[in-house]
Amino acid sequence: MRGADHRATIPFGIASFRLAGFMLWPFGRTTVVRADAGAPSCVGNVIWLVLAGWWLALGHIVTSIPLFVSIIGIPFGWANLKMVPISLMPLGREVVSTDQGFGSR
Repeated sequence: MRGADHRATIPFGIASFRLAGFMLWPFGRTTVVRADAGAPSCVGNVIWLVLAGWWLALGHIVTSIPLFVSIIGIPFGWANLKMVPISLMPLGREVVSTDQGFGSR
């Protein structure tokens, strides 16, 4: 029975690595809701939101404010703001490549 306990945390670990990869290189990529995400993703997102999501999103918002002060930091401020929705509810989302670059929006 001990081995079955870790299986419940695997989706949260995968979501954490997805967040890390998106934060490492957010330019030219965006997140979309997966069509096959169902009720388990919704329940997992509620658990994530309560335990980790709200303070991750708040951290990205607070970090983006000083980045917008300098000209060099503006793209990184936008990248931090792009992280807010996925850090609130990462389950049932995937990171996809966009056809446009950062400046062409």
